[in-house]
Amino acid sequence: MKHIGPRTTSVEVSPQTILTVKEMSEYLRVHPATIYRLLRAKQIPGFRVGGEWRFDMGMIDRWRSEEEQTAVSARYRKRAS
Repeated sequence: MKHIGPRTTSVEVSPQTILTVKEMSEYLRVHPATIYRLLRAKQIPGFRVGGEWRFDMGMIDRWRSEEEQTAVSARYRKRAS
């Protein structure tokens, strides 16, 4: 028996989970050059697709949380000194 019609997949991918550099800069409210600077310094998690950078929202949210905790800890250490 031949399959006629469009093929479907059971894997659902949300386009909102992967961001481009432009989308990431809008999300973090920084200039795209800042995103590239962070990538060069290996300070932000990202991956390449071809020649373009992409960012997984789950990884970025964890990264932001860790960065915020580090900043808060540093602030408390500075006050205690």
